[in-house]
Amino acid sequence: MSQKTERRGIHVDQSELLCKKGCGYYGNAAWQGLCSKCWREEYQRVRQKQIQDDWALAEKLQREEEAAAYASSHGAPAQAQATPPPSHPSQSSLGAFSKFEEKKTNEKTRKVTTVKKFFSPSSRSASKKDSPEVKTSSPSMGRHASFDSDQVSKDFMEFLKNLQRPGREIHKQCRSFLLSVSGKKELSAEEVSECVQDFYQGLAERLMGHFKGSSEAVEQVMDQVEKYIMTRLYKSVFCPETTDDEKKDLAMQNRIRALHWVNIHMLCVPMDEEIPEASENVVKAITDIIEMDSKKVPRDKLACVTRCSKHIFAAIGSTKSEPASADDFLPALIYIVLKANPPRLQSNIQYITRFCNPSRLMTGEDGYYFTNLCCAAAFIEKLDAQSLNLTPEEFQSYMSGHASPHSDRNRPSAQDSGPDPPAPNPALAQLQRNLDLLSGLSRRQETLTEAARRLRAELLSWPDSVRREVQDALEKHPLNVSRPAVAAADNADPDLLPEPLAPQVFAG
Repeated sequence: MSQKTERRGIHVDQSELLCKKGCGYYGNAAWQGLCSKCWREEYQRVRQKQIQDDWALAEKLQREEEAAAYASSHGAPAQAQATPPPSHPSQSSLGAFSKFEEKKTNEKTRKVTTVKKFFSPSSRSASKKDSPEVKTSSPSMGRHASFDSDQVSKDFMEFLKNLQRPGREIHKQCRSFLLSVSGKKELSAEEVSECVQDFYQGLAERLMGHFKGSSEAVEQVMDQVEKYIMTRLYKSVFCPETTDDEKKDLAMQNRIRALHWVNIHMLCVPMDEEIPEASENVVKAITDIIEMDSKKVPRDKLACVTRCSKHIFAAIGSTKSEPASADDFLPALIYIVLKANPPRLQSNIQYITRFCNPSRLMTGEDGYYFTNLCCAAAFIEKLDAQSLNLTPEEFQSYMSGHASPHSDRNRPSAQDSGPDPPAPNPALAQLQRNLDLLSGLSRRQETLTEAARRLRAELLSWPDSVRREVQDALEKHPLNVSRPAVAAADNADPDLLPEPLAPQVFAG
């Protein structure tokens, strides 16, 4: 148990979050530690090298084919294949190979063509010719578009009205781009991502010229363009069948379920969920990270990550007397992800990586929080006993479900000098407090019920007691009622009474 003498915690140097090429932007695990700009440059360099290698291989195959054709036409031995090819090889063999070469060349040319061709007049005219077929085959561009797509289209048109002539050109370019991408079903997710990023870059450069270098205005327009395009393409580019995103999602969910026993103390998270304010922010953070999957626009998904991160900082700040640091944030984010188990976490990370405006991922708080989320996901995948300051035996027993940190805490320890075992899970502690509260309420209810019974019995016996008291009072003090005496005036003789007074009349 010597490993428990000191908690290591989770510490990531801020320089590790930056691009490995030293450009100063935030890197990403999905881009092998590079930022989006350097990754695209590296990707295009590797791709160009692959194309050159393919051309070299094709030329080699062509020379061997020509040598084989020459040897077969002249009956030469097999070693004659190494001789220089003649000027008149077999037309049938060269014709077949030429078709193969032409097909291979067209395939490579199609893959390396970027979205810049969409801005040329010829490509726009071609897109208009092909638009009826594309509209029929594309669900996102058909008349049965979803309510969200229709609403986003209306909002986009209302926004572009304020730009007048540039707005019409932007809408035309976006429509042309959507038609072109929707018609190319054979493109892989990475190729679609490259096309979208090229479109973002080309449009942003043109907008910078129109708005005379106003980056704020360009960013506002690009946000609307991203919302319009990615809402239309969402169904076809989010977790596509050509990738292993779904497989990674299932693996991540199973991994998080297996790590359900990890608590705050194992990760050295400086949060106390018994504090109401901290507990409320934890719940909000979990809600935000789960809500990320319901959004369609990369910027909206990124906003959920940012809100989640801010709630985490608020929860840490309500626990500590000092401001939260970056070393506190990453363990807390890992804890929130483990508690939330967000649906399709890997697919959402890949979707943001592929199709979000690159400027958001390279700089600013959005890029910082998203980079930490990628680090948290990578840490969960590689989490082991040493990361949690446990022995391999303890880690394996917890993972298999044969033991739990709570049960080990109640077990007497053989080493009295060792540190205290980790505290129980806050959820279990809260459950115990609720049970104690319910027990207290039950006792109070029983007392109140007994008092109500006594009061009812007293009310039922009260009339009888009053009746007995009245009877006793009447017996002790009887009531004697005597008849009143007759007045003397009532027995007088009427004849002895004086004459009644007569009215007197006076002359006026």
